[in-house]
Amino acid sequence: MKRYSRIGAILLNLCLALGCLAPIAFAEAPTTGLTVLFTHDTHDHFLPDAADTGGYTRLVALLKEQRKTPAAGGFSYPTVTLDAGDFSMGSLFQTIYTTDAPELRALGAMGYDVTTLGNHEFDYRQQGLADMLNAAMDARNYHTENGVGQQTPAALPAIVQANYTTPADPGSLKAQALVEAMDRYPVTPYTVLEREGVRIAVFGLMGLDSHECAPMSGMVYEPIIDAAKRTVAEIREKEAPDFVICLSHSGTEEGKGEDYELARAVDGIDLIISGHTHSTLPEPIEVNNTLIVSCGPYTQNLGRITIHKKTGSDHTPRFSEYRLIPIDSSIPANEALSMLADGFKAQVNSKYLSPFGLTYDQALASAASDFTIAQTGDLIGRAYIDTVREIEGDSYTPIAFAVAPDGVIRDRIRSGTVTTADAFDILSLGSGSDGSPGYPLVSVYLTGKDLKNAFEVGASVSQLMPAAELFGAGCSWTYNPHRMFLDRVTEWDLRDPETGQPTKIMEDRLYRVVADLYSGQMLGTVKSKSFGLLTVTPRDEKGEPVTDLESRIIHDKNGDEVKAWYALASYLKGQAEVPVPSPCKTEAASRNPVRLLFPMGLPTLAALILGLAVTALTVFLIYRIATHKRRRSKQGYRPYRR
Repeated sequence: MKRYSRIGAILLNLCLALGCLAPIAFAEAPTTGLTVLFTHDTHDHFLPDAADTGGYTRLVALLKEQRKTPAAGGFSYPTVTLDAGDFSMGSLFQTIYTTDAPELRALGAMGYDVTTLGNHEFDYRQQGLADMLNAAMDARNYHTENGVGQQTPAALPAIVQANYTTPADPGSLKAQALVEAMDRYPVTPYTVLEREGVRIAVFGLMGLDSHECAPMSGMVYEPIIDAAKRTVAEIREKEAPDFVICLSHSGTEEGKGEDYELARAVDGIDLIISGHTHSTLPEPIEVNNTLIVSCGPYTQNLGRITIHKKTGSDHTPRFSEYRLIPIDSSIPANEALSMLADGFKAQVNSKYLSPFGLTYDQALASAASDFTIAQTGDLIGRAYIDTVREIEGDSYTPIAFAVAPDGVIRDRIRSGTVTTADAFDILSLGSGSDGSPGYPLVSVYLTGKDLKNAFEVGASVSQLMPAAELFGAGCSWTYNPHRMFLDRVTEWDLRDPETGQPTKIMEDRLYRVVADLYSGQMLGTVKSKSFGLLTVTPRDEKGEPVTDLESRIIHDKNGDEVKAWYALASYLKGQAEVPVPSPCKTEAASRNPVRLLFPMGLPTLAALILGLAVTALTVFLIYRIATHKRRRSKQGYRPYRR
């Protein structure tokens, strides 16, 4: 027995020794490694938000610290800093996007190596992007103090974009201006960085959903898989890279998404930094020897991943560390970036806010508590109605519904003082036909039937596309989430903004609806998003379909566009305390058969008829089979004889 015990002890010690030696053997194996610091969808967040998270002023301090931090295991690998697009459009700093290019200049000041273009970089259309690129290059040509008395050119990150291009024949001066600006910057399909002997090729892509979210970009879209195959092949052939990284503004979630399909279809990409869907991936997704990572939006986190390959391997990357580092109040603000932000803030006040009679930090109202997105959305609808009624005065035509979809609400009301900057952050997207920042309000008419269809979008389609969830004021509806898809709304009516009294909506009547320009443009997508079963057609006062939404922009008495954000800000400015609005919709979940079927709309009726038809067919087949067996049984079994 003792003999077996000794043998067991020897084997155990041998296993422990081998276990201890395994990491040493791995550590000594020749490898090529790289640490990547990354962000995406930072959306102009120079300063911490109302929840005291994020901000470039903190991010730069964290970046400096992380660049000095060795990789896991103490390895000293080179570091690159990358961004996957939508670096603009999310705060008042975007209002000087075309004149000062604060976003690219901030990325350069923070030491970013490469970024790509997201859909929101096209919010000010082709001319806006051209102006921004030129403003960045103009600023780069000036020398700036680097803190030790030397004069050095201002840094800018490289921009890569491989599948989203200007038309071959621009056809307009604005398109030609963008062609020239992209050549001047330049914007290229890919770039190659060399750090400590390691060659890193980085290319950029714009996903299909991103393209659809930039309806006024005027750009030519190439499918990302086609573009990636072409670009990766060129990189592998010409550049001899150690790593190939894709900055993809396409998006992914666990097990699905455009970037997931991209990795599955295209060989040779080591790492995809996935932007656009604002995803936060706690662990990398590995597909087809490609790692996919996302760190969340609005500078909430800094992503860090260290990837490595064994020398002479089959180019299969592995990661030894992956971290999402929160950017919160524990990180002190960087003085240089704070000074840069203050300078840009002064430009915002003088160039954009002064005509509105507002300033960046001006207090508008006080909120007693945090609002939900739903409460904020319903408040926005109330603000639209109040603002338009004040502007139109005696000529005011009552608004039946003022709508604010989830997709345009970028933040929410938080407890405490609500400032001009806070109001802008909530509705910070886009520009109008005048080219100035902020989507304007538009006024259209919908039939009662289209209104009901719109409510169905909020109740059904929003489960597939959360950005389609509707909030607002002037109408209310009740829905049962257990009912048939596209037939979940059971009650709907108008609600008097002052008294709350309901009025029945008539299907064939026209009702005035107010929304921001982008939301109005998205009404035409309802048919495709609802599989052709629902339509919402914007019309004019006479009931004729509207094809040019810009012709329906609401202007004030001076002829200026009424911006959605300003409608909210001016409404809040008239309140001592932010009022909590009544909800526009009510969920009445029930599995009661009567409530599941009635009132019965076309989708439920069609499903019921189909179900009855299938049941009848099944009963008929069972009956035929049973009678056939009985008939054979009565005839008896007659074996075949030769």
